[in-house]
Amino acid sequence: MNLVYADEQGNVFDHPDYIGLGRSADMVVELMEDELIPLPHGATLVGLPFTRPAALDPDSGEMLLLPGNVQAVGALLPQGFTRLCLPGYIKTDKNEKLPLFGYTAVVWKDGGFYVAAEQSDSPDKWDPLNCDRGEVERGVERLTSKYPDNRLFKHLSNCALGYECLTSSNTFLQRWEGAVPVSYSCNAGCFGCISEQPDDSGFPAPQTRMDFKPTVEEITEIMLEHLRTPESIISFGQGCEGEPSTQAKIIVESMRQVRSQNPLGYININTNAGLTDHIRAIVDAGLNLMRVSTISALDDHYNAYYKPRGYTLANVEKSLRYATDKGVYTSINYLIFPGVTDREEEIEAMIGFAKRTGLKLIQMRNLNIDPESYLELIPKAQGEIYGMKQMLEIYRQELPDVVIGSYTHIPPSQLAK
Repeated sequence: MNLVYADEQGNVFDHPDYIGLGRSADMVVELMEDELIPLPHGATLVGLPFTRPAALDPDSGEMLLLPGNVQAVGALLPQGFTRLCLPGYIKTDKNEKLPLFGYTAVVWKDGGFYVAAEQSDSPDKWDPLNCDRGEVERGVERLTSKYPDNRLFKHLSNCALGYECLTSSNTFLQRWEGAVPVSYSCNAGCFGCISEQPDDSGFPAPQTRMDFKPTVEEITEIMLEHLRTPESIISFGQGCEGEPSTQAKIIVESMRQVRSQNPLGYININTNAGLTDHIRAIVDAGLNLMRVSTISALDDHYNAYYKPRGYTLANVEKSLRYATDKGVYTSINYLIFPGVTDREEEIEAMIGFAKRTGLKLIQMRNLNIDPESYLELIPKAQGEIYGMKQMLEIYRQELPDVVIGSYTHIPPSQLAK
């Protein structure tokens, strides 16, 4: 498995004399054959600025840094693939931060690129090639013309056309899971927030957060347009907004108005679930699905990343338990990182958390972050590091009733409700 690297112009090469390596947290590690799969369709290769590629010399057995004006290369995986290792590199300038992406180890093997990853779901619905950009443009034109005063449709048109966000694109294609953002504020200060960063963070947010409070009418127009089939999903809580439950009052009123007119489809919320009273009100208004973002079931790790304001991880657990008990299909967006998520203490805590809350689904999401900044922020490892592949196997064994995947699938029992 040859080392893959890039020159200053971004041209990618493989090195015939050196073996490519990966990283687990801050440790450079050898890649195992059973960790590698062919580069998935839809993946992107990127150079990692201010880095030097780490390699193994097979003749001497020594690890080395590739000399010259070169940089390490990582793969950005499409939805449905869980990374098992970071790229093998060392930073040349520790003050520089990598852009907020989820970098995966990549090597050249058997005449093609391979990555350290495992397919955890079918990627079809979230494959950009299955999203016709011309159809999206026509959908934007049709719905913004039909609702010229609806600021949400206008806001989402930029998400769909500018960022090519697939969830907002679905809103205009009127299929699958669509977006209805509602909140410009948040009750957490996530270190890796993709829509808002402090000026001194060192890395800009890749998306722009919405800057207005929508009306109940604007929200209901989007929901009624999207909930056209029994399988449709409309989701509060998108990357372009803050915490949706901070706007519980307008969410509840919108849900009630929609359900008085239309029983079709599913209403979902993507949330940190910290505002338990607000979550209870939203659940009681007829919520079908709840997807909770978390990075850990350990307080010190959770607090270091999320910087919660006015809530604790115990509130998150109460919210999930309440929703599960009320028949909501509950899942977590689990932000994962090789060398951290696969720590012994993290695995044990998450298994207990899943059992106590009655989770139905764990969605593995590769954390988009500068690795060094994240590792400086969080607690050090306390126990053994199992490796991401073994971690996934442990979850499948210990949580046989919990689906381990990448995104929401509506089970037959929910469709029949």
